[in-house]
Amino acid sequence: MGLGRTVLSATLAVSLAACGGGGNSSSGGGNTGTGGTTGGGTIADACSLASRQDWALQQLNEFYLFPTLIDQTVNRANYSTVQSYIDALVAPARAQQRDRFFTYITSIAEENALISSGSSAGFGIRLSYQQASQQVFVVEAFESAPALAEGIDRGSEIIAINGQSVSQLMASGGPQAVVNALGPSDPGVTRELTVRQPDGSELTASVTKTEFSLDPISDRYGAKIFDNGGTRVGYVNLRTFIIEDATRQLREAFQVFRDEGVTQIILDFRYNGGGLVSVAELLGDLLASDKVGQVFSKTVFRDSQSQFDETRLFNSEPQAISATKIAVIGTDGTASASELVPNAFIPYLGNNIALVGSDTFGKPVGQIARDRSACDDRFRVVAFRTVNANGGGDYYDGLASVMPRTCRAEDDISRQLGDPREASIATALDFLAGRSCTAIGSAPGSTTARSAAPDTSQLMMPDAPNSAQIEIPGLQ
Repeated sequence: MGLGRTVLSATLAVSLAACGGGGNSSSGGGNTGTGGTTGGGTIADACSLASRQDWALQQLNEFYLFPTLIDQTVNRANYSTVQSYIDALVAPARAQQRDRFFTYITSIAEENALISSGSSAGFGIRLSYQQASQQVFVVEAFESAPALAEGIDRGSEIIAINGQSVSQLMASGGPQAVVNALGPSDPGVTRELTVRQPDGSELTASVTKTEFSLDPISDRYGAKIFDNGGTRVGYVNLRTFIIEDATRQLREAFQVFRDEGVTQIILDFRYNGGGLVSVAELLGDLLASDKVGQVFSKTVFRDSQSQFDETRLFNSEPQAISATKIAVIGTDGTASASELVPNAFIPYLGNNIALVGSDTFGKPVGQIARDRSACDDRFRVVAFRTVNANGGGDYYDGLASVMPRTCRAEDDISRQLGDPREASIATALDFLAGRSCTAIGSAPGSTTARSAAPDTSQLMMPDAPNSAQIEIPGLQ
């Protein structure tokens, strides 16, 4: 999903994106739509609310994957923003779980900057919350960001923001009240954060939001080799598929795996909201030196756009291994491109691939980018679905429904990512070693993405997320 693959014809250029809660973009690719002025009017006329709404409806009518699920009775005059109008138009698809806020309008400049450089402004932490207990936790901290420099890392509980109790904020306004208290994602915004560390100690620090780099594979724990009872297991924690530099980092990691003779892999996608189709395809290639020329995935558009359907084969990569067994760690924050990759291997690995953790988000569809440059509008339209070599791919309820094997495990934030003792990683190692596990959703009280208990942790998403927060769920 995204910039990595572009389909071209004389009349259409679309950039494919398969991200999580939203799509991702093309950097300069994609169709420009109807930029500039229209009908001899000014740019202001072309970028009026009514004009932008009309343009969005036009794109949906031409490209939307579910044309019969567009509500043509919606009156644009009843909506004060382009996004609220889009939401109303695609409400029938959302009611059927086919499009859960995947179709949206965003900024061309903002999205291109995210893809090309991975740059974002904020504290550089991912947050999760528990509604029942009214708690907010840090589940991941980015290395080049200000929060980690102040000692705030995975497992830290945020208990106060500028002296305001987080539990009281949660009680009064839910997670959005906490987002509001943390302030806008602008450089220079400063907040005093009081956190409780895993050892019970408390820390208060003044943290200022800055521009920082979203490193796709952490230098601390992103790529490792574990000894699993005498078998060498490669571990990759890929934070996102959205950033182009992920391709270099994946090649470097798999070169080490190849050199060390690794054939069993843990893919840690627990917070990975998706990203570029091109990165997903490369990861598939790196896992499958023995499958070159066979089908990785098929991209399927609506019938009227079937000329853009495509079958993507596994390609040869010099760093590739032949993976014999794969454990994929997932949660409700795992979506799109991070679901596409394991789905592609089901026909080949069968019971030698498993989903570990909890059920995934369920996004077997992807977006194209339609640009209107005069208005800085990039419209991410759900326009295609992806299936594997067997035609399987309708996992709208999450991957657990289609995966040959599943193993339930907690996201143990008391231990760092990349720690083999962490519950999900330990369970993944058990699966790879042939040890028993409990299937996702099989035990009383267990949770999946569709049946979450009230105290289940959820990644914190603002009501109106920016491009980085769409692609990096939980980012603040």
